[in-house]
Amino acid sequence: MTRLVTDELELLQSLVDLPQHSRIIELGCGAAHLSRQLLERYPSCEVTGLEVDERQMAKNRLKPQERLHFVQAGAQAIPFADGSFDLALMLKSLHHVPLDLLDQALAEVHRVLQPQGLLYVSEPVFAGALNEVMRLFHDEEIVRAAALRAVHQAVASGAWEQVEEVFFETPVHYRDFAEFEQRMIGVTFVTHRLDAATLAAVRARFEPHMTPDGAHFVRPMRVNLLRRR
Repeated sequence: MTRLVTDELELLQSLVDLPQHSRIIELGCGAAHLSRQLLERYPSCEVTGLEVDERQMAKNRLKPQERLHFVQAGAQAIPFADGSFDLALMLKSLHHVPLDLLDQALAEVHRVLQPQGLLYVSEPVFAGALNEVMRLFHDEEIVRAAALRAVHQAVASGAWEQVEEVFFETPVHYRDFAEFEQRMIGVTFVTHRLDAATLAAVRARFEPHMTPDGAHFVRPMRVNLLRRR
């Protein structure tokens, strides 16, 4: 039975000895929610967050936090020396790397990790009711499959050892369609311009999930934990 995970940091903690992996890089960090929580729990850790979206980076810099450093860069060109980190996090970000740069990005992560360093890749599975709503305007089937294929190829190359593969579900809640539209259509890292017909179709697929306290979904997820050889 697939487990329900409400706090992914707890899952990360169960797989990785965080005090022993204190030099952390998060690639495609977005708002760095998990990294911020991690730093509150582990005062010995330090996180460098890489993000390519200028608008998100501007927001991040308005919310400074001790031991959290932001750098504008992509996973395919990490501006740090070999062996700089113990742990790399990719939280729903690998499938956002351009398809022709996926192998290069994983090679870059390998380079900046110390030997035996860990890569935690958390990716949404292309399934579920929420995915059926999202795919009407943002179909990620190809990019998610490519990201998983890149992980498998990286392991097959011998550069990485797969330590764990974990499947889980995470709950997602929206008060109403307006909140869904704001959070999922109005994101900063990609521009969604929906015509009236598409927006109506999205609403029609979303509305049957509404209850008196909003719409509840579960997002199926997969974690691949790799160790650098």
